[in-house]
Amino acid sequence: MVGQLGSVDIAAVGLGNQIFFVMSVIMFGVVSGGSIFISQFWGKKDMDGVHRTMGITIILSSAVSIVFFLLATIIPELCLGIYSNDEVVIKRGADYLRAVAPSYLFIGIGFAFGHAERSTERVKLPMTATAISVVVNCVLNYVLIFGVSIKGKQLVNPHGIIGAAIATDIARLVELIILVVVPYLKHYEIAASPAKYFKIQRGFLPKYIRICLPVLINEGLWGFGASMQNAVFAHAGTLIIAAFNITGTISNLIWTFFMGCGNAVAIIIGKTIGEAQYDKARTLAKKSILFLTVSAAVLSLLLIPLAKLLPFFFKVEEDVIYMARTFLYMTVVLYPLYAINMCMVVGVCRSGGDTIYALIMDVGFMWCISLPLGWLAVTVWHLPFWVIFLCLHTEDIGKATMGLIRLFNGKWVRDVTR
Repeated sequence: MVGQLGSVDIAAVGLGNQIFFVMSVIMFGVVSGGSIFISQFWGKKDMDGVHRTMGITIILSSAVSIVFFLLATIIPELCLGIYSNDEVVIKRGADYLRAVAPSYLFIGIGFAFGHAERSTERVKLPMTATAISVVVNCVLNYVLIFGVSIKGKQLVNPHGIIGAAIATDIARLVELIILVVVPYLKHYEIAASPAKYFKIQRGFLPKYIRICLPVLINEGLWGFGASMQNAVFAHAGTLIIAAFNITGTISNLIWTFFMGCGNAVAIIIGKTIGEAQYDKARTLAKKSILFLTVSAAVLSLLLIPLAKLLPFFFKVEEDVIYMARTFLYMTVVLYPLYAINMCMVVGVCRSGGDTIYALIMDVGFMWCISLPLGWLAVTVWHLPFWVIFLCLHTEDIGKATMGLIRLFNGKWVRDVTR
């Protein structure tokens, strides 16, 4: 819907959402680190361990959300200046950020509860909460972005990207209420008193930090690196960053399948390790990698017809459509590598407690190879847009190679709850 508003608004919302993206990946590091413990405790049926871990993730994820709420509210222009030097885009993006910032406060606790529910195999509730949130968001987006008029009478004025931000705030609040209230109404295993969540056990916190800190650093560096990829394209020009954001929007329609699979693999393998079935966990990991790689090769083909439909979704310049299509065609080839990397980092290494290896694999190639190449391609060599894209994705080959080596030597299996 924002795509109907033009290149400047697409770029502004895309850059504004980079702040959310960095926040969400750091928060994902917090809760996915906690999920390592929760899934293995769940395999042992140790509910005290589940509740203690939840208490830590609630505190940490809420703290992250508060920090980013303050950044987006107080200094949005400074934050966006990292990614672009286009004053018009920065001003529009700052207005959007201030309006969408309240949703950050709802996301912190929602993340903690949603991941705990998935890790204890209560997967239908987060799915339902997300589905309802998406419907609410879509309806309110349409109403608040474009306005509503009946027989010439304006019932709701159009608010453009500010309307999109308000719709996000309301949808995230609805999602939070569902994720927190329903477990208590239905007496789910994760529902407990605050005293159980925040009960301190001597020796547990240091172990939690030792395992989860690499995950947090991993997600923080990866998220900031991914946002730097946007900064690379933003410095290459407003039309190029608009094309890159369109590519991400379309690609994510399919990529969410693999994100869900990566999290599901982590839960299954983590529980299996908690049950002390280590050989079975290794076998499950290999089967999961094979399944996701083949699935990625097949499902990525859907990007081709979607690329043909871009003019119907986005009212932008022909050059933007051409660049976005080119990015999507290149993404088709890269998808199997994306799937291997997602499954190895999130589904295999983390669930097995092998978080330091996952950290090195996930961010080492990004910061040492792909980002420097991308910056050189834009600022020194002035290469074409598609070569810039290739430079930024050189990391995927190295990560996939390193991940497969770890998969087959089996050294990633560790029972962190022992």
